[in-house]
Amino acid sequence: MLEHKLSNADIVQIDVVEPDIVTLNSRVVFCIDGGPAETRTLVQNEVRGPVGSSLSIATRRGLCMLGMAQGQTAMIEQADGRQESILIKAVLYQPEAARHTVKGKSVAEVRRPHGLTLVYSAAADRRPLGETAGMRQTEDDDPGPSAA
Repeated sequence: MLEHKLSNADIVQIDVVEPDIVTLNSRVVFCIDGGPAETRTLVQNEVRGPVGSSLSIATRRGLCMLGMAQGQTAMIEQADGRQESILIKAVLYQPEAARHTVKGKSVAEVRRPHGLTLVYSAAADRRPLGETAGMRQTEDDDPGPSAA
């Protein structure tokens, strides 16, 4: 299968890979022999995340999916000679496509100058941690362990 895939492969630049093509680290929805849909991330090595969340390209199914397009079907011959059909239903995430756009903006537009963005969404009458201006303690308040 690997020899066949390599001999029939089209080499394309990373910038022109269509977003519906299964590439390494793509999140893919697929069906085997018309069965229920499964979702996996195509990985190079065995799983390092939750069990059942990834599929290695070292497996027949994983290798077969590599380079397939959404809507495409292929036949796989298993080690025992059994044939199975694999259908790519959707490519939910593809790293090459994600590099180009994030919410319709280019990666360069989304990057922050210092890498971090502080998001604060508490109610207006609440102050961020560490801000003590306007805070006071009343008679009925428990001063807590620091007052002991």
